[in-house]
Amino acid sequence: MDAVYTTEALSTGAGRNGHVATADGRINLDLAVPKEMGGSGDGANPEQLFAAGYSACFHSALQGIARAQKVDVSGSSVGARVSIGNNESGGFGLAVLLEVTIPGVPAEQAQALAEAAHQVCPYSNATRGNVDVTITVSDD
Repeated sequence: MDAVYTTEALSTGAGRNGHVATADGRINLDLAVPKEMGGSGDGANPEQLFAAGYSACFHSALQGIARAQKVDVSGSSVGARVSIGNNESGGFGLAVLLEVTIPGVPAEQAQALAEAAHQVCPYSNATRGNVDVTITVSDD
């Protein structure tokens, strides 16, 4: 890979109950285990950060595909729902639901755009074969 951008983040403290910050200071957050996992829920968590990153990255990929095909996707959005749970091998795994909304674009075309974005999005490429990713598409 020919890297065009690199960033760094550092986790300190107690991991999920610690602190995370990027080298440039743009992200500087206390972390807390979610209440659903027995924690206080009084801070951000890695799954929220992953959901934010994946939704933004996928949305950019979708817009790039649409631009190349000269399709207007203004007003579009991408939501990412990230779940964590036990996997078959005694560890933990993730699942992602991407909810793509493209107003004014026919359902079949919107689905094709989302599937094309899934092929070029770096997060999709990183998770493929490792994380269950489901994509739903709607026009509202």
